[in-house]
Amino acid sequence: MSDQAPEVLAWIGLGANLGDRGAALARAVQALAALPATQRVRVSGLYASAPIDAGGPDYLNAVVELRTRLAPLALLDALQAIEQAAGRERLYRNAPRTLDLDLLVYGDQQLASERLILPHPRIGERAFVLQPLAELAPQRVTAQQLAAVADQRIERVKGPEWADAAG
Repeated sequence: MSDQAPEVLAWIGLGANLGDRGAALARAVQALAALPATQRVRVSGLYASAPIDAGGPDYLNAVVELRTRLAPLALLDALQAIEQAAGRERLYRNAPRTLDLDLLVYGDQQLASERLILPHPRIGERAFVLQPLAELAPQRVTAQQLAAVADQRIERVKGPEWADAAG
């Protein structure tokens, strides 16, 4: 199976709640833009959100829109390599983390495999995904989805310029 696919738009969810969260996310944006056969298109604003189904410090979150020719599993592997380079440990489900990268949407592809489900199965449950995704791709988020997560604490703390801070 090839690592190359037709060019598609993909949206990646970013989050961190340990260490220098803003710097970790900015470095992740740079790493995403440096992936082979991939270009950064746009970056959402930066959001602070409370952990869901977990303890620990608040998260910083964002969404990045990429144009890529990487196949979905090759992109997933690249995301996991970026997480590992940032010191991500998978101690238990929803554990605090230095970096979390989720492949949210890959074009219009639907996929259900052992390693990857597309679109991401919990997009509609998380304000920290829906709000920044709505900034970049409002056609992918419904008013009903936003209303369903209106009780989750989230605050936009910076515009998209934050992503260039790790230069």
